[in-house]
Amino acid sequence: MTDRDLVSPEFFEQVRSILRDARHRAQTSVNVIMVEAYWRIGQRIVEEEQSGATRADYGQYLIRELSRQLGEEFGQGFSVANLKNFRQFYAVFPEFPKSYAVRSQLSWSQYRPIMRVEDCIREAVNSNRRVDQAKRIHPSQPTRIINP
Repeated sequence: MTDRDLVSPEFFEQVRSILRDARHRAQTSVNVIMVEAYWRIGQRIVEEEQSGATRADYGQYLIRELSRQLGEEFGQGFSVANLKNFRQFYAVFPEFPKSYAVRSQLSWSQYRPIMRVEDCIREAVNSNRRVDQAKRIHPSQPTRIINP
């Protein structure tokens, strides 16, 4: 009998399954927490912009400088484009904490296209345009109209 024979394939598979499940649950928990953090960052950016200087370039300066400082302390992931995405996330989902239980299974990469489509639809509704007309305003958005 070898040392390998001491661990049956069934036993090893059970332990392996426990570890895979734990890793998956840990990743899901981290994702939930980070998505909430991105929404809260977006909220703070909007609040700061609204209470800040009235100059049109204040928001751009604020985001650019915030990106620089966060990058120095936390590394990658806080580019100007990402911070603008966080701001848009808050703008598109202002009631996010109240409705998050329904959406808690979505990752940040899944929220990004959803918020762009919802933003496009909201713009169409607010401006009395059809969604396909609003799409012309934002041609990069993956809007699809599904007929019932």
